[in-house]
Amino acid sequence: METDEAPRVLPFQLQFDKPVASQIKIAEWNPEKDLLAMVTEDSKILLHRFNWQRLWTISPGRCITSLCWRPDGKALAVGLEDGTISLHDVENGKLLRSLKSHTVAVVSLNWEEDGQLIRDDSNEISTYEDRTSRFFPPAPRVPRMPGLVSGDTGFMDDSEDSYRELSKSSYHRFNILCSGDKDGSICFSIFGIFPIGKINIHKLPIPSSLVDKQASNRFVNASILKVALSKDLCHMIVMCSGELNEDDLESTERQTGGHGIHGLHCLLLDTSIFWKRKYELHQVAQQASNIEDLIEVIRASFSVMCKQWSDAMHIFHEKFDSLSKLIVDHALDSSPQEELLSLLGGARTSPPVHQFLVNSLGEAGVKRVSKVVCGAGKELQHIVLDHLQPAAEMIGFRMGELRGLSRWRARFQVIGLDEKLINNATEKSGMLLVQVERFMRVLSSVVQQFSNFFNWLLKCIKLLMQEPSDQLLSYNSELVVIFLKFLYDQDPIRALLEPSEVDRDIEIDMDTMQRVRELVDFGGFSDCEYLRRTLAKEFQQMESRHALLFLYFFLFH
Repeated sequence: METDEAPRVLPFQLQFDKPVASQIKIAEWNPEKDLLAMVTEDSKILLHRFNWQRLWTISPGRCITSLCWRPDGKALAVGLEDGTISLHDVENGKLLRSLKSHTVAVVSLNWEEDGQLIRDDSNEISTYEDRTSRFFPPAPRVPRMPGLVSGDTGFMDDSEDSYRELSKSSYHRFNILCSGDKDGSICFSIFGIFPIGKINIHKLPIPSSLVDKQASNRFVNASILKVALSKDLCHMIVMCSGELNEDDLESTERQTGGHGIHGLHCLLLDTSIFWKRKYELHQVAQQASNIEDLIEVIRASFSVMCKQWSDAMHIFHEKFDSLSKLIVDHALDSSPQEELLSLLGGARTSPPVHQFLVNSLGEAGVKRVSKVVCGAGKELQHIVLDHLQPAAEMIGFRMGELRGLSRWRARFQVIGLDEKLINNATEKSGMLLVQVERFMRVLSSVVQQFSNFFNWLLKCIKLLMQEPSDQLLSYNSELVVIFLKFLYDQDPIRALLEPSEVDRDIEIDMDTMQRVRELVDFGGFSDCEYLRRTLAKEFQQMESRHALLFLYFFLFH
């Protein structure tokens, strides 16, 4: 029995009090761990434990307008003033992925995970099985950039690849990130990565009454305040502010605001399609997300390969450009190629060539340039075989999986992949593999000819120095001629690695051309202009086709 003298227990008690340097405007608890994420007025994100121990602080450099956690607590979604949504790792705040789904400030974020397992007609638990691992080794990682001469500069840390491992944990359960902006748009993305739909509350007919269901209203100048998806993904609550007008009024009258209802409004949207088609959406999203990761591997491979080959060619020309200057200084009307061809033909060594080989270049110089150029060629081959080609092959396989899902549009009408677009993207994936084969053949030929040319130069220097040359590797005179005529001042490797604005035929040998044509015929590809494009241009076209394919995969319009 309580009495007035009994001590009163306060229902709420202050546990901790912690002053911070700037005013807190947003705070969100982590759903799985004892963590609190806060946003300050100066747009910094602070992560604290419940005992106020600070773990990290990051500053995106832009005004933060919203915040939410992924359901498993391993990633933090941040909405920015410019319409960008950035995902950050809970461990260190590192930026994992950035999405530009909106054009104005993202004012509300909500990330919900499906609480029920998918069951098929026989009431058995139905899970999506990614078959790629049956046919391929683990997906390649982004390549590193080794130093050409010494050291290892580390193009990309292994930790840069952490998002792939992090995102895999979210694939076990279907989840959707919802984002609302100040212009009334709401975007949906699976796993916070793959956009699947976009609606605008201004385009939604709002029933004016339960009695007259034919009449409807529409919002004018409305802004999203809060979005919340139900646990079963079937309903969404939208809080917004704006003006609600009758749908049959003229647009000019609606804009004046004289006939509308101003204030706060709460909408209940039917999103049951997420539940009904979550198995299909899960498949497409996982395949598409993996394809995006693989495209990133290919893009990084190009960056590394271009840098390595460019550095090697810079060293080659830095050494051999001095021959041109010597020819000019000796008042000779010829080119370095002509002088070297004359030496190869057995003619008397000209003073510029003699001075270049003995004094300027020398045996050590030839060996150094040979090591750099041939080493770069071998590194490029390793990058293609270990990163670029496996990524392209896996993209082709995953596109084949998605191609079977392109029939959904006819079955489900509101969701699915456009069959024509997916056919185009699939062909471009196959054509990229054809171009990889072509590039490897050209690269192998170029490296062989460079090596043969350097062996010949070493032989010439030994003879000019009257030193024994029996221990040197032999060379092929015909390949030296080909090198001096077609490779000395040209760079087919760089041409293939860089996108060309104007399509043009790129010279390759007949064997390579025949092999490429056989692959095109074997794949059943309809493209006839493949010899006019570079490898980089082919990748750009494949990337644009994939972006176009997934751009038109929308639940709502």
